[in-house]
Amino acid sequence: MREAILLVGGQGTRLRPLTINTPKPMLPVAGVPFTVHQILRARDSGITRIVLATSYRAEVFASFIADADLGIDVVIATEEVPLGTGGAIRFASSFLQGGPEDPVVIFNGDVLTGLDIDALISTHQASAADVTLYLTRVADPRAYGLVPTSSDGRVLQFLEKPQTPEEIVTDQINAGCYVFTRSVIESIPPGRAVSVEREIFPALLASDRLVMGVVDPGYWLDLGQPMDFVAGSVDLVLGNAPSPAVTTPGDSLILAGAKVSDSAHIHGGATIGAGSIVGPSSDVNASVIFDSVVIGANVTISNSIIGQGAVIGDSCVIRDSVVGDFATIGAGNELLNGARVWANAHLDDLAVRFSADQ
Repeated sequence: MREAILLVGGQGTRLRPLTINTPKPMLPVAGVPFTVHQILRARDSGITRIVLATSYRAEVFASFIADADLGIDVVIATEEVPLGTGGAIRFASSFLQGGPEDPVVIFNGDVLTGLDIDALISTHQASAADVTLYLTRVADPRAYGLVPTSSDGRVLQFLEKPQTPEEIVTDQINAGCYVFTRSVIESIPPGRAVSVEREIFPALLASDRLVMGVVDPGYWLDLGQPMDFVAGSVDLVLGNAPSPAVTTPGDSLILAGAKVSDSAHIHGGATIGAGSIVGPSSDVNASVIFDSVVIGANVTISNSIIGQGAVIGDSCVIRDSVVGDFATIGAGNELLNGARVWANAHLDDLAVRFSADQ
């Protein structure tokens, strides 16, 4: 039996203000909640049942799943208090139906990947591993957990976010997807916060359990930061990242009910949300525009996120920035270099430049 747990309980603090109203995995990426991309890829790999391990704003998941038809059995497990990655896996395991030796795939809720999930499961079963980790290689591994392996793929060590040159012994990192033999999950202490990265994995190695690592060279991106969130959506729209939810890649994605002026230019993998309006001579490049946004005339938006229901006045310039839900940006303002405008905020028509560098 093939089942999975999708970890979607985090608060998404790095993406605020977008996550004030909506949990990170439910934010729209290339036209659908990011969770949908992950669920559909799991479905297409042969997984028939997936448990959403929720905590923050769990009701948003429940409402969406109740109305969705994703072709896979989706169950919601809601923690009363956050339990960390390991604790969440242990809690969600009570909603599984397989036997003690069946594989259970664990997905982090903020990773966009082209991983061959079926191959990862097959490797796990062929090696009779207790846990198998998906690994990827990055140029600068300092922000990640390093996972050196032997020549046959056996994990040798877990090194969390090394900083010195001596600590950087590999460019292989924990890429946020695992296959557990279910009986191993049952050994995780229940009812308390547990880190799978800092507690469970090192304990398995210390007890000489078999932990394997599989390096997959395909697409990988952590969407936890705003500019990475934009990059992931752009790559999905352009077809650079795989998803069954994107059936027709192209230079832009304009959703149902959106109205774009004939003189506006939407390009670079930008998404215009349902019911949004883009005024004359405006340019939207490589950005994510949520639903029901109003963009005035002669506006320039690039590499940015505009939250649901926001209003962008005429002649604004927004680059590398985030505008929260239902915020109003008055005419002539400039948002640059990582600026963030909180949900429901109002900037008057002051023609002022706001920059995170200031």
